[in-house]
Amino acid sequence: MRTSFPQVISPLAWAFLAGLALVGQVLAQGPSESLKQADIEYREGVTALNGNDLATAQSKFEEVVRLAPSAEQGHAGLGAVLQREGQFKAATAEYEKALAIKPSDTSVQLNLAAAYEQSGASAKAVLLYAKAAAAARAQQRPLPSAVLASYARVLAATGQSEAAIARMKEAAARQPRNPQLHDDLGTLYAQGQDWSHAEQEFSAATRLKPDFAAAYLHLGFVFQAEQKPEAAQEWLEAYKLAPQDPSVALMVGKALSDAGQDEQAEPILERAHDLAPQSTGAAYQLALVSQRVNRVDEAITLLKTVVQADPSNVDALVNLGLAYTQAHEAREAVPYLQHAIALKPDDATAHQDLAAALLQVNETADAILELQAALKLRPDSPPLHYNLGAAYKLEDDATHAIPELETATRLDPTAYEPQYLLGVLYMQQARYDEAAPRLEASLKLHPQNGDGWATLGSVYNKLDRLPEAVDALHEAIQQMPAQADPHLTLAAVLAKQNQAAQAAEERKIAANLMRAHMNLQRAEVATNSGKSLLASGKVDEAITEFCNAISFDGSYAEAHLGLAEALVKQGKSTDAAAERAHAQTAGAAGESQNAQQAPDACAQKSPGTAP
Repeated sequence: MRTSFPQVISPLAWAFLAGLALVGQVLAQGPSESLKQADIEYREGVTALNGNDLATAQSKFEEVVRLAPSAEQGHAGLGAVLQREGQFKAATAEYEKALAIKPSDTSVQLNLAAAYEQSGASAKAVLLYAKAAAAARAQQRPLPSAVLASYARVLAATGQSEAAIARMKEAAARQPRNPQLHDDLGTLYAQGQDWSHAEQEFSAATRLKPDFAAAYLHLGFVFQAEQKPEAAQEWLEAYKLAPQDPSVALMVGKALSDAGQDEQAEPILERAHDLAPQSTGAAYQLALVSQRVNRVDEAITLLKTVVQADPSNVDALVNLGLAYTQAHEAREAVPYLQHAIALKPDDATAHQDLAAALLQVNETADAILELQAALKLRPDSPPLHYNLGAAYKLEDDATHAIPELETATRLDPTAYEPQYLLGVLYMQQARYDEAAPRLEASLKLHPQNGDGWATLGSVYNKLDRLPEAVDALHEAIQQMPAQADPHLTLAAVLAKQNQAAQAAEERKIAANLMRAHMNLQRAEVATNSGKSLLASGKVDEAITEFCNAISFDGSYAEAHLGLAEALVKQGKSTDAAAERAHAQTAGAAGESQNAQQAPDACAQKSPGTAP
């Protein structure tokens, strides 16, 4: 769980004139004009810093350092400005110079420790905080709670979790009503997966400060780890309390999406993206949700912005490639996935997604190479073995396909796809005894597979298991009422059972279905021709094609919609409205394919004739 902590910068409280007087004593002379001017510059620098005029403060302290380079205060003051500006490495250099001049300055030590912490040099910070703690014990005075909290954080960063918790508990005990300290302590417990104590501290933080958004956010993560349903409620409360904070919106949206609640996550991530349009994190998380909810075009747009901002982001490259493949634009996907693999050759997902894109553009041999590369990285992945088996099948290479599919079924007996494909391959090789149990296993796992029932019916027919074939084919027909093939196979089975009349009836049904399918295809061709003509401004010719389509299949809605659009261009709004109404009711239950009366607009045309 990521958390952020406030910067701790000790206030400037040094008497610069005393320092200059000391310099004068060392030199055995009174203060020079340079030292007097340095004193003026220093005072003006302090005033500017207290007024948050960092530019002026920096120029003043830089002048102090130039005029009195051996005076500790100038370096300390400049370090404070640089630290507040976020220039932590430069700040540490100035603090180090100050301490080299006056090693006993505790304030500078603490500021240097904070700068080390902020620049990621936690080990150096630990040494300074330990020194400050030892000095405080020797002087029998407590360290401020803010210093203890910083000490705890750098201890945690260097892997000293028990000592970190002890220091943070000490800080919280000093200020028991400080909600930030309870939140910080809860974070340390959470990092050690001590969920009960973490929950206790985060709850205390929310009680002390009911509008503490970060604490609610953290409490939600603890509930998630504890598998408590209240997690989402806490995240949403955090968002409610800080609706203008893009980081809170991003963390809440991501947490909800990671928990599988994309519907709730999507508007929050959209808000995060609106609040921080330059944030690649918000764009990336919103893209992932858009991808999962089938808004692939939006996902592509977002992912492209992420990749443009960070061309080395492998996860974004892989997801962008996948999104293009989902949008059936696999040719666009290939270079992104290849770039991801070049950056991270051991990313099995990138190899797998590249294989999917290559399969979509019919480059099966190259897809097989990518799947083989992925399997070297994940040899026990059932989907990879299945995908490789399916790719081999596309190459008509049953010799290599079958072992891969068998491995997939062994690794994951609950997956129905490998069993089904094995059954098909065995059937194609006339290994019917082996095909039947594979198909049976697949259909037991996933009975909503009309093609599977039809295939099993054919296999049973080959094995002369006729009653079972009838049952399987009836199931196939129920699931695929518009398909002719199961009726033809059923007719063959019934003929074997000496049920000639029933067999003839099935063949008749199959013939009607094939005729209907042919008419639908003709209607589709005529409609597409009509759309093309309409786009070219040839309205009369377009109407003829739409009328032809309707004569082939009166229930084809696209033809009626196309005719309506053409009629609008002729100013026949009433006829157009009638066609749109026909489109809405086309294909209604009980309406035969060509039962509708030809539209008035088609009466003078010469429509094609359905056979």
